[in-house]
Amino acid sequence: MNEHATESVMLDKFASDLNLEIVYTGRGVLTLSSMSVERPGLQLAGFFSYFDSRRIMVLGLSEHEYLRSFSSEERKDKLSHLFEYGEVPCIILSRDLPALPELMEAVRAASCPLFRSHKITTDLMSDLYIYLNRALAPSMSEHGVLMEVFGVGMLLTGKSGVGKSETAMELIKRGHRLIADDSVIIRKIAGELSGTSPEIIRYFMELRGIGIINVKSMYGSGSVLGEKKIELVIQLENWQQGKEYDRMGDSASFAEYLGVKIPKLIIPVSPGRNLAIIIEVAARNFRLKSMGYDASEELITRSIGR
Repeated sequence: MNEHATESVMLDKFASDLNLEIVYTGRGVLTLSSMSVERPGLQLAGFFSYFDSRRIMVLGLSEHEYLRSFSSEERKDKLSHLFEYGEVPCIILSRDLPALPELMEAVRAASCPLFRSHKITTDLMSDLYIYLNRALAPSMSEHGVLMEVFGVGMLLTGKSGVGKSETAMELIKRGHRLIADDSVIIRKIAGELSGTSPEIIRYFMELRGIGIINVKSMYGSGSVLGEKKIELVIQLENWQQGKEYDRMGDSASFAEYLGVKIPKLIIPVSPGRNLAIIIEVAARNFRLKSMGYDASEELITRSIGR
């Protein structure tokens, strides 16, 4: 489990993800370790208390015009101090602002990447907050299959050989979408769990007796999804004689990942059970409960009423 992430990102990918122009490549890679973004107005004025050099710096119109109000030598002095407290990941100019010669000199001396954005500063910083919260979110890996069924993100778990991939394959045939098979990367973003697949195995699936298939190539782009919020966990297990399984749907059970609890259903697997249909029913029932309707409560109410 990764709770305090440090992410290394290539400049080309970072620029592409945020629609930025690369002005100076610097060290050629970004090391991201802070979800916060810095507008260094106070630092340019000489106040460095609480300054965190791990933050991406954004220079907007205010900082640009403030620097222009000084002589070239004063600008050099102010800008050089920004890099004395550690390795700054990068600097981004908003509003297509030109890079002052003194800024270019300072980033070259520090090998600090410099980017430019056409967006206004507030929009750029909003994009950065979203990007950093995703890139540095606490994460873990879980063995299972993540599917979208009737719009519900469902994580299928269980021991190897219980039939997770075969069940997912039947769901795909029925028009639902695969997010990840075998290994699911779970991230905690804004208090919610989001799941995706490791890049190297994305959209691939292993079926015993057949081998590896590419779901996207076989069933089309409509059969897959890159990422999905995890809303329900389905634990598949071989039917155990004598074990009491929930028959009314009134027993609350949860799975916990990264400190977030997710409703969990335990589905027994036995010959002849159509798991795909059962999971479709579970997805529909989950949506009804989310909207305030509970069939078990209605049945109990009717029984009491009689």
